[in-house]
This record gives sequence, structure tokens and C-alpha cells, in this order.
Amino acid sequence: MSEIASSHTPLLAMTTMFGCGRSRATMKVSCLPVSFFQEMIQGRMTIGQWARLGHALGLDGIDLSIALVPDRSPAALDELRREIEDAGTRVVMVTSYPDFTHPAPAQRLRELALEQEVVATAARLGAELVRVTAGQAHPGVRRGQGIEWAVNGITRLARAVCNSGISLVYENHARPMVWDFTDFSQPPDIFVEIAQQVAGAGVGVNFDTGNAAAFSDDPAGLLKQVLPLVVSVHAADTAVHGRLEPVLLGAGITPFAALFETLCRHGWDGWICMEEASGQGPAGVAAAAQFIRQTWSDVSKRCWASNAEGRRDLK
Repeated sequence: MSEIASSHTPLLAMTTMFGCGRSRATMKVSCLPVSFFQEMIQGRMTIGQWARLGHALGLDGIDLSIALVPDRSPAALDELRREIEDAGTRVVMVTSYPDFTHPAPAQRLRELALEQEVVATAARLGAELVRVTAGQAHPGVRRGQGIEWAVNGITRLARAVCNSGISLVYENHARPMVWDFTDFSQPPDIFVEIAQQVAGAGVGVNFDTGNAAAFSDDPAGLLKQVLPLVVSVHAADTAVHGRLEPVLLGAGITPFAALFETLCRHGWDGWICMEEASGQGPAGVAAAAQFIRQTWSDVSKRCWASNAEGRRDLK
């Protein structure tokens, strides 16, 4: 696979000021290569190639789905980590799909055991974050029951892996290819309730902008409800409201400027992990990264200017 050189010129680093995040113009950006999933699963593109492409495009790190790592033996993981680091990059997030809302108790226990293996895999790869889900909306599972099972599963997982060096982040999720049903916590009110309950176990939030735009009537309002818990952001876009229809970041209905302003004014300083699913190949990843960096830069400069004006008014 051909690799394209980065057209991104790094912005000048600036000092963090006045509650606008790590800087007025820069942000840490990684990418989950959804556009390449089929190629990678079928063996037509390797994780090493993805790592080299991500580095060439100027990303600060790469993300992986656990489905892309079938061989989880220590030797294989150590070799994979060396290949990624030799490419000049690192793994930021590993996405996973635990089904803690399965109606069968034995399956919920299996999901917990499998997810502990996922966390161990992520730690061996040097990742910072593991994205977790509540589980599927299985027919017949009531609201309160599903919330209880999801909270129990995520909380038990957090306690089991507390010394792994991995931070768990729970997402307002939709539906991955490996599931039969949509996410039980796709409705925003269920997502918020679970997020608040698992926070006590040290579990943060991976806020998915595309899912928020697709399934919430007020994406910025939803973000504000979980804002103190947000560790990372899945920057994704959708063409329509009511269902997730991935498009190139910035081409859909996701209100990125409003969401970034909410984060900026809170002094947020986490990873923006792009979920690039436009199907446009390397050019899509490059365009998405440019859009995210430029939008963050524009918003953070306005945030800085607004705070500076406020300080003058206080004199």
C-alpha cells in the first residue's frame, strides 16, 4: 500500500492559558482506521502499515480495534509493539465491545473474562485507553435490568484491572459490525445514567461526537451532562439524525465547533481519537486530521480571546 507524506505543518506550541486546554492551537490527535478495517481483517493491510501511515500523516498516535489483534500471545504482542514504535508512533486507544447486558449470567461472566484479556493486550501494546461498551439491547431486557448489568460488568472490570496502567473509557456507542443488536445505552438518558454510576470506579467517558449527533437532540447538552468525566473524544461525523451514517469529518451534521468550545471552556486536555470511516483511504484520514486540528485551533483561539476580554472587564 502506498503511503502519502503529511501535508500538515505542525502549529506552533503555545502555553496553556485561561482554561482553554493544553494550548490555544494544538491538540493530541489519534485515529481509529475504520475505513481500513476490512483490508486489515483480510490481511491486505497490516497494523505496521497503518502505524507508518499514521506517522506519515502527522498523527500523534494510532488507535486499534481489538478485532485487529487476533494473536494475543506475549511474543506476538511484543513484536507488534516494536513494529509500531519503530514506525515512530504509539497506540493510544484499543476499542473493545463487551456485552455486559447479555441476558445469560454465564455469558456476562465470559464477557468480563474476555475484557480482562483485552485490557492485558492493550497494556502489553503500551496503550493508554481501552474503550468499553455497555452491551447490546437484547430483546426483553428491561431498562433498569440492563443498566444494573452494565454497571456491574464495567465496575467489576475496573476493579480487576486497576493496576494495569490502562484507563477505561465508556462510550455513548451505537452498533459495531460484530453485534446483532444496537447498543443498550444508545439512548442518551441511559448512557448518562451508566456513565455517572461507573464513575465511582474510576471509569471515564469516551464521548463519541457522531453518535451524539445521530441519537441526541442536543449533542452539546449531552456532552455537558458528562463533561467532568470525559477522558477522550471519538471525533466522528454522521450525515443524518436518527441513524449513524458515517461521512468525512466536517461533512456531516455533527456540531464540532460547539462541542469543542464546551470542552475548551472546561479546560479539557485529553485525546481526540478520530473515528475515520469515510472510505476515502489515506486522503480521508489526512483531511479529517486537518479539519479537527483547524477546528480546535479556531475554537481555542476564540476561547482564549473571550477569557482575555473577561479579565480586562474585571480590572
